[in-house]
Amino acid sequence: MHAALKLINHRFQQAQPGATGSPGVAAPPAPMVSRLPGSTPLVLDSPHSGTRYPADFGAALDLATLRRAEDTHVEKIYAFAPALGVAWVEAHFPRIYLDANRDTTELDTTLLDGAWTDPLSTDPQVLSKVRLGKGLIWKFTDEGEPIYNRLLSVAEVRARIERCWRPYHAAVAQAIDAAHARHGYSIHINCHSMPAVAASHATEFPGLVHADFVVGDRDGSTASPALSALICEHLRGCGYSVEYNHPYKGVELVRRYGNPAQHRHSIQVEINRKLYMDETTLAQHPEGMARLQADLTALVHRLLATDPR
Repeated sequence: MHAALKLINHRFQQAQPGATGSPGVAAPPAPMVSRLPGSTPLVLDSPHSGTRYPADFGAALDLATLRRAEDTHVEKIYAFAPALGVAWVEAHFPRIYLDANRDTTELDTTLLDGAWTDPLSTDPQVLSKVRLGKGLIWKFTDEGEPIYNRLLSVAEVRARIERCWRPYHAAVAQAIDAAHARHGYSIHINCHSMPAVAASHATEFPGLVHADFVVGDRDGSTASPALSALICEHLRGCGYSVEYNHPYKGVELVRRYGNPAQHRHSIQVEINRKLYMDETTLAQHPEGMARLQADLTALVHRLLATDPR
């Protein structure tokens, strides 16, 4: 079996017991991040599709409720990419445990049982997401349900950052640096999914009916607008509805690693979950998955043939 398929196959493993702090069968610690090196200028990463729920989570909600926060199956949609020489980085920890697409300064300290002495963001735009309960450590689900019935210790939050956030960001940075060193430019696609309709605590636009795709480059600050336009044009040509920088512009992973002046292009791509899965049962729609994979494979080939310099 191809190495990429072996990696993706791990995703089908049942979530570890103890997701809500209940006892489970002891198991050796599993890696929280995987990286497959590439040979092309293209790097893909999936920060929110993880399904390995650590035993120290200590959440008050059942696993089915927690799983609604996942970008479920995104890693399967892009399973074709490593075979094309595309670098791939994947988080196995769940987004609701720690959100790798937030900075470590985006922390709601009301979750903690002690003082947080590290820097905290004062940016009102950043804090608007923290107030929704969507900081580095989530406080609420997308539906507004409290995730914890306890305070988290400062030590356990620091441990999550060391075990999950830092390795994930190191893997993404290394993959982009390697692609840029090989080719003189890099194209980074930050891979996500979104619900068909925004929930009450998911974004600043509750109730918004989402397009099929949302392409974001933080208003042209993290990638060449021409490159983003190419992606939008390709997807529209495949028959999808596409929005650009609304309602999702891209967050920490494109902000941190995108620098078009240095020929480092980072673009966030959101896929509407209705295209490929049942949002209630999380079951895949095989026809929708096949169509997306074919269309996204064609997109990857276009990006591999594009030098944005």
